[in-house]
Amino acid sequence: MRRVAVVLAVCLAAATAASRAGATNECRGLQVCVPVAGPWVVAGAGEVRYELACPKRFVVAGLDAELSSKRMDVAFRGALGSPVNPGITTSTSAVFLGRLLAHAGLAAFRPHIGCIPASGGGQRFPTAHRPFAPGHPLAPVAVQLVVRPGVHRFVERCAAGKQLIGASHAVGLYTDGAPSAAQMRGVAVVQSIRGGRVLLTVRAGALPDVPAIVQVDLDCAAAA
Repeated sequence: MRRVAVVLAVCLAAATAASRAGATNECRGLQVCVPVAGPWVVAGAGEVRYELACPKRFVVAGLDAELSSKRMDVAFRGALGSPVNPGITTSTSAVFLGRLLAHAGLAAFRPHIGCIPASGGGQRFPTAHRPFAPGHPLAPVAVQLVVRPGVHRFVERCAAGKQLIGASHAVGLYTDGAPSAAQMRGVAVVQSIRGGRVLLTVRAGALPDVPAIVQVDLDCAAAA
């Protein structure tokens, strides 16, 4: 029940954010497009990743981002295949990679995707002769946790038959504009991996009128 509530809360917040976004270009040049905006994702000098998903039966066809600092570097993870196209390079979600090009401090970016109806995509072909064609050895899993004031602990793991290879987390803040430094410092997360499980301790101060989430990204692979 906890995860169902999390999904509903996050979807409502994302829909609200999308309705406020009007200056981004994720739908430019697309005749049919559903814009989806994520929260403001807090980033420091280390890389942080955030997965943003389209509605059911849609694929990502456009991407954009808002930045709270000109020193933010934001890219996205694409898949191998030809031609570079929605449904081939992208799928039903996009993973944004962000980092602050500074030795200290925090900044934030808000990811945006433009979604079009899925049409089956194209067939993937290897770009050169290899023993194995490019595939998907990792099965990333994104889990979103609603942040509440206080100290809360969470345990996440891969599904049965999958092996945990690595994990990361990102803090998202659903603010109208770029979050303040105090708001970005308002949520602290300590992560560790033990025995194939990801352990998180989330500490949050009072966040009045600022819905916040922690997205945990698990890298899961088929067990050897």
